Amino acid sequence: MLFLANVINYLDRSAFSIAAPMISKGFTLTPSELGMIFSSFFVGYAIFNFVGGFMSDLYGPKKVFGGSMTLWSIFCGLTAVTFNFASLFIVRLLFGFTEGPLASTTNKTINNWVPQKTRARAVGIAFAGSPLGGAVAGPIVGLIAVHSNWKVSFVVITLIGLVWALVWMKAVTDKPSQNPKIPAAELAEIERDTTVMPVEGKAKVPLTYYAKKPTILFTALAFFAYNYILYFFLTWFPSYLADAKHLSISKMSVATTIPWVVGTVGLLLSGWASDYLFKLTNKLMFSRKVIIVGGLIGAAVCIAATGMVTTAVSAVVLMTIGIFFMYLTGAIYWAVISDNVQSDKVGGASGFVHMLANISGIIAPTITGFIVQFTGSFSSAFLLAGILAVVGAICVALWVKPLTLPSQTSEDAQLGVTQ
Repeated sequence: MLFLANVINYLDRSAFSIAAPMISKGFTLTPSELGMIFSSFFVGYAIFNFVGGFMSDLYGPKKVFGGSMTLWSIFCGLTAVTFNFASLFIVRLLFGFTEGPLASTTNKTINNWVPQKTRARAVGIAFAGSPLGGAVAGPIVGLIAVHSNWKVSFVVITLIGLVWALVWMKAVTDKPSQNPKIPAAELAEIERDTTVMPVEGKAKVPLTYYAKKPTILFTALAFFAYNYILYFFLTWFPSYLADAKHLSISKMSVATTIPWVVGTVGLLLSGWASDYLFKLTNKLMFSRKVIIVGGLIGAAVCIAATGMVTTAVSAVVLMTIGIFFMYLTGAIYWAVISDNVQSDKVGGASGFVHMLANISGIIAPTITGFIVQFTGSFSSAFLLAGILAVVGAICVALWVKPLTLPSQTSEDAQLGVTQ
């Protein structure tokens, strides 16, 4: 269900990017206005990354995820009834609010259900739905746009999302212990190792404890760099192929599918590779960091080079390799959080990190729009994305370290209470 949710999630994101040249022409939008439309979604999205994750700690991921997907689907459909810059801006802003909880609530659900030794690969499988959704959306939206109207695709996605939400509320429980179909032996194995950071013998700390730790903050910075590349690719690469490389809508929609397919493979390998390294070395943080650092540096080289090539084929090949390296790190940010945060704070901590990371979604599309409008070229935009990835890799290598909890909080210490 989590895998399918991420497929549906990216159906819209990719659909909107594929339709962007048609929307821009129909609404007579400038590049900077189109960049602001792209960014409007991420304003609401970033805020509710944290709000949704925090609510999943309080009320459970089932209710939060089900409610979010229902509202998300409705606002996806409303995209089809927009008619100018202002109406599209408002709908995409509200749409971002409703989608915000999905990723952090995914991580909360996995933390509830999956033991440490396989958690990274579970995250990879769940989030592998995202690039697959992007891959599926390209040809479908391109085909609909050529033979009908781009608005039809958003109505179709709305119906798919509502069906998913109905099944989720009927079939899913917050924890394995609430599901009577789980065999006792399997339940015992899950519950034996679902909290990597043990509460027993440790102080229960507030969410702000984690929000101030360099490990969490620099993980968020690396995630910011990852998302900057992702959202630059998601929002502007189709327009780059159409405007700078002069591909038709049908050819562009097919060409953008290739990086998404390869990205799906990268994300599936992401968690598996990290878990395998952990099994070999028994060094949990090392097995996370080496994937993030290597993946971001590989992505940086390829993305920066994409802006320097002259042919559409070269651009697609380089971007595909870069997206593979980028997605190779995709599951690991979430795994670092689950590895180092008490289970009752995983939703909030995931949401906090994801909120900081998704500020890139506000910045990247708008900055790219202004770069294109004032330079007449995409080269500087590609280079900027690559530089940010290198910065993220360096910060993880130097400052992301395992977290330890105090044996008691300062308040407990004053009361003379040990836990």
